[in-house]
Amino acid sequence: MSLSLWVFISCRSHKALFVVLPDTQTYLEAYPEVLESQFNWISDNHNMIDALIHVGDLTQDNHPVEWMLLSRYFSDIEEIALPYTFSLGNHDMGSKPGLFADQHDTSLANRFFPVSRFKAKKEWGGSHGQMTIDNHYITLRAGGKEWLIMSLEFGPSDDVLDWANRVAEENRDKWIIVNTHAYLYSDSTLLDNGDWWRPQSYGIGKDTTRTVNDGAQIWEKFASNHPNIVALFCGHVLNEGVGTLVSNGKQGNKVYQMLANYQRGVKGSEKGGNGYLRIVTFDRKKGTLEVKTYSTLEDKYHPSPAHNFIFTDLKLNNRQKRH
Repeated sequence: MSLSLWVFISCRSHKALFVVLPDTQTYLEAYPEVLESQFNWISDNHNMIDALIHVGDLTQDNHPVEWMLLSRYFSDIEEIALPYTFSLGNHDMGSKPGLFADQHDTSLANRFFPVSRFKAKKEWGGSHGQMTIDNHYITLRAGGKEWLIMSLEFGPSDDVLDWANRVAEENRDKWIIVNTHAYLYSDSTLLDNGDWWRPQSYGIGKDTTRTVNDGAQIWEKFASNHPNIVALFCGHVLNEGVGTLVSNGKQGNKVYQMLANYQRGVKGSEKGGNGYLRIVTFDRKKGTLEVKTYSTLEDKYHPSPAHNFIFTDLKLNNRQKRH
């Protein structure tokens, strides 16, 4: 299906469209043809897309073969000059393949996606410490606005959140989207109650030399502080694999926070997620944020209203509504 059949028929000058790619780990483990369908669809429609955002758990086992395949797919995205960013999930870090976030070791991700791979790109903004891809941001212009998309790793530290606050403060002229892996439960509440979804329950949470933050802490220490943060995307949690929360920031703005996950283990999942991805459109003229969930494998939209909805009256620092 061509994206132009239903969106961006009108002038692009007031619309920004982002594709959000949820956890792809099961595809790499068992259904690579599904992942290929997603990247092919993105490539076919890249002229309509402003950026690709991956919420993390790119891999299942943090194995070199998985990263090699991902590097090839993202190379295709680079060839068409489509900006992209990704969060590193718990399956994307660890001391060796199959040990999920037992240690804060992201060496494999950085071997295949070193900072040097991104520095020459016009959208590259920077990364925490300037040495790794673990926490980074890109900037771009879309829909008549300047955007900053920031990707934070699974369980970002206090130092990382301090950096994120500085970046947001220095870019008050831009609308900000935050992308991280573990943030929201499937009941649309923030990760904070001590269960096994929280980063603190993994090995990285036992490391006394490094702090780790869950969803509630990311909100309190960072995402709620800046009036230009408009949305936050995440994955990680199973159950129904969907959650949507709209919260008031400390300066009166609305922040639209969304969990989307379709991998094996999510209720109703087939073939690791059936190629579902999210198409998020900000329409500055209409003042709307529209979310549609589409399967590149089956060429159809998700049947549930929980995966297809629209927010209206979208204005920073003003009241916004969901319909």
